[in-house]
Amino acid sequence: MDPKRIVEIESMTKDVKAGKIFISAFLDFGTFKKFSDKLAWETEVWIADMPDHMIHLNGDKFLGPR
Repeated sequence: MDPKRIVEIESMTKDVKAGKIFISAFLDFGTFKKFSDKLAWETEVWIADMPDHMIHLNGDKFLGPR
């Protein structure tokens, strides 16, 4: 979920009242590392090789809607 995509989704869902959680999913940690510098802050990451864990990219919100 890069910053540009966040803006696009926010625009498309501007009338939605429910909170939003932005999650990027990867098959393995190596693939995540290839894209990690492009991911937006305040988003979550799920990696299939480690399905019981989530990575939160900074900020005071954790797994909650915006």
